[in-house]
Amino acid sequence: MSNSAFSEKSYAIAVCISGVFGILGIHHFYLERWGMGLFDLSLSIIGFVLLAYGNSWGVLFLVVDIIHTIYVTYKLLVGEYEDGRGKIVAYPGQKEN
Repeated sequence: MSNSAFSEKSYAIAVCISGVFGILGIHHFYLERWGMGLFDLSLSIIGFVLLAYGNSWGVLFLVVDIIHTIYVTYKLLVGEYEDGRGKIVAYPGQKEN
């Protein structure tokens, strides 16, 4: 599988992490997409801190984070999301193009 266009990362683990910890970006770290992981984590931290201080802008940050998480989770579910090495995180039985 080393020459495959598919990632060695587990599809099931990636989808589960995305579904449970999606707004924190943990799934990006698992898939070695460090920039996207820091982006998601930053959005959620900034959103929660702003809300804690009574600033309503925190809602905007969290909404953007949630929309981004839904999009990434969808891409994972349909087998179109790539890991940090540019390989597709394939669902079971997915065929190579």
